[in-house]
Amino acid sequence: MSGFDERQRAFEAKFARDEDVAFRITARRNRLVGHWAAEKMKLTPEEADAYAKAVVQADFEEAGDEDVIRKLLGDLTSAGVEISDAEIRQTIEAKAVEARRQFIEEQN
Repeated sequence: MSGFDERQRAFEAKFARDEDVAFRITARRNRLVGHWAAEKMKLTPEEADAYAKAVVQADFEEAGDEDVIRKLLGDLTSAGVEISDAEIRQTIEAKAVEARRQFIEEQN
């Protein structure tokens, strides 16, 4: 195997690992956002867990965060919670930081 092939395989392995980490952090972030929204909607702990899983699933509808934002905004509004798109986006950013921190702490 040439040095080029070894570098290429190492690059591909790193890329796959980085993608896996990004996926895990995003899923964790969505779960945290789901629990945040469930708390605002005053759901029971069991309902909150189910709702957090539904938010994670909603992220598979399309690329980006718009599917998650749409779900959260629709569900919160239907539950009578007054909230803006901007507040949801801000919370998603804050939960992304928290999810990344939690992930890093678990790796150490």
